[in-house]
Amino acid sequence: MQIVLITGGSSGIGKATGELLQSNGYAVIGTSRSPDYYTDHPFPLIQMDLHDATSIQKAVETVVTKYGSIDVLVNNAGKGIAGPIEETPLEEIRSVFETNLVGATAVIQSVIPTMRTKNEGKIINITSIAGYSGLPFRAAYSATKSALHMLTESLRLELKPTNIQCCTLAPGDVATNISQGRYHVPVKKNSPYYAIYGAARKDMDAHVDDGVSAKTVAISINRLIQKNKLKPHYTVGPFLQRFSIYLKSYLPAKIYEFILSKFYKI
Repeated sequence: MQIVLITGGSSGIGKATGELLQSNGYAVIGTSRSPDYYTDHPFPLIQMDLHDATSIQKAVETVVTKYGSIDVLVNNAGKGIAGPIEETPLEEIRSVFETNLVGATAVIQSVIPTMRTKNEGKIINITSIAGYSGLPFRAAYSATKSALHMLTESLRLELKPTNIQCCTLAPGDVATNISQGRYHVPVKKNSPYYAIYGAARKDMDAHVDDGVSAKTVAISINRLIQKNKLKPHYTVGPFLQRFSIYLKSYLPAKIYEFILSKFYKI
């Protein structure tokens, strides 16, 4: 039986993935900052705070002690943030990098040694289609996911001598409660961004509501776990969002930027 650790397993993509994998015979352990808050959860949750390296190491050691190994890491926990760069508090930018990049990296560092003892394992880093482009009013979020995307490419090369594989899975909009948990810079009437940022905020929430289900992402994660050989990057989500990645690759930069500006009504 394979042991799967899912960070951010209390809700959304993490919960849907854990439920699906458990029904398929995997031993699933999720993490949460406050696991006691979630009673009757469909699979076990342990405490992990991505801003606390000691908490991360303790959680990994707890899983290894109880289950003997970690065969798959689904590095899913993350934090959203939106707002104009000019008006976004630096402490909020630091916080989202600490969660989405530094914390995710700390989990990888803690898990690799136990995978190395068996000379096998899979690490699936959940990034975002937003990490492929600098989207207006999502700069910090896009930057964290782009950084994790690049980190994964480096990690793949460093792990070449082993049988430990890693990849990214970049979802587009997913119908979860991310809008409620996302930090938003307030829309201020005296701000030069008042009109365009106010409209963009409404569109962000609408796009989430129209996104694919968390179970759709879970199905993709399940398929990646079953693959013999992982490619560096995968995507899942609405077709137009996934297609935008290919548009950026083939269109001149000015034309792609023009399309984005029209889409976001800037």
